Amino acid sequence: MAATTEASNLVGTLETEVEIKASAGKFHHMFAGRPHHVSKASPGNIQGVELHDGDWGKVGSIIFWNYVHDGEAKVAKERIEAVEPEKNLIKFRVIEGDLMKEYKSFVLTIQVTPKHGGPGSIVHWHLEYEKISDEVAHPETLLQFCVEVSKEIDEHLLSEE
Repeated sequence: MAATTEASNLVGTLETEVEIKASAGKFHHMFAGRPHHVSKASPGNIQGVELHDGDWGKVGSIIFWNYVHDGEAKVAKERIEAVEPEKNLIKFRVIEGDLMKEYKSFVLTIQVTPKHGGPGSIVHWHLEYEKISDEVAHPETLLQFCVEVSKEIDEHLLSEE
C-alpha cells in the first residue's frame, strides 16, 4: 500500500489558461501545422523546431525542440499523441531530452477555445507528469514558460494579419 501512496505523490497535473487575441484556429495551427514557426514567434524561448519523423500535425510524428528554460538551453523530443482540429487540440508526449532526467513521463496538451461573445481565444495548457523522485520540483516554471510562449505567439499571429 505504501508504494502506491508514494507513487501518487510523484504523479501530477498542472493547468493554466492564457487569454489571447488571435483566433483559436490560428493558434492551434501554429503547433499543429507549423511548429517550426514557433521559434520565429518566441525566439527567446524556442530556438528551433525540427521534424524528425512523420508529418507536421500528424499523430505519431516526432518533433525535436531546442528551447531555453530557467536560463538554460535544453532539448526535447516529442511524439504527437493526438490531434483534434475540430477542438483545436494537440497532445505531445516527451520521449527524450532534458525533461526525462527528472520525469518518468511528461505529456503536454494544448487546447484553444474561441472566447464566448467576443474576439480572441483561451489557450488551455495541461501538463501531466510523473516525477522520478520527491526531490524533483513540480514543473511550475515550465507552466510559466508556456504562458510566455503563448503571449509571444499571439503577438506574432496578430502581426501577420
